[in-house]
Amino acid sequence: MALQECPSKGINCITCLAAPPGPNTWLLIPNFVCKIDPSIALPHASLLSCGFSTGFGAAWKEAPVKMGSTVAVLGLGAVGLGVTEGARMQGAAKIIGIDKNIMKKDKGLAFGMTDFINPDEYPDKSISQLIKDLTGGMGVDYCFECVGAEYLINQAIQATKEGKGKTIVIGGGIKSVKIDYFPLLSGRTLKGSIFGGLKVKSDLPIVLEKCKNKEFHLDELVTHEVTLQDIEKAFELLKQPDCVKVLIKI
Repeated sequence: MALQECPSKGINCITCLAAPPGPNTWLLIPNFVCKIDPSIALPHASLLSCGFSTGFGAAWKEAPVKMGSTVAVLGLGAVGLGVTEGARMQGAAKIIGIDKNIMKKDKGLAFGMTDFINPDEYPDKSISQLIKDLTGGMGVDYCFECVGAEYLINQAIQATKEGKGKTIVIGGGIKSVKIDYFPLLSGRTLKGSIFGGLKVKSDLPIVLEKCKNKEFHLDELVTHEVTLQDIEKAFELLKQPDCVKVLIKI
């Protein structure tokens, strides 16, 4: 393997050439690379490149969640569990997790969730109303949409407090949505987020330090392990209701 500086002007990068240009060529941009302390377990480090960190950052940096506040998290995958962990560490008084998969309840509780809602159990009520029922009719201070669905984004907005509620949209996968205007007109805020507002150079080292100090419940994220040779099995495991993250061992 050889290191070669990128010839393109205005791009500060290094290209690792293990073979002629193709699948074996990797482009490394120093501004987006963070050195990992060798004492950090690699399975844990592998979880911090996107999903969990995005959710944690959204609660820590993007919102940011205040001490004693109320929080709702729509979708308890890796991103939603990261939000839950971040909200707990920020001192949220109530953290409501919402997911149709009942198996996510125990995961949410492990990360700091205080209440769980399975919308399928309440067919006659909207998600926003269910959240308000748990907050004295007021709604939450912060609602995080971690799925990327038009209906859930609008429900997230309506689930926050009038005049001050903030909705953070983290879920991807959709290009455009129709937003109900009136809930925003009444003083709520809608904000998008990339990587939870984290900056690789300044924030990711802090996240890694928290990982090193075992402040995160990362073992709860890894539900399955496969070898690289069995990677096809990993895609099947992702369809299982009890799956959060599949660790691929090289």
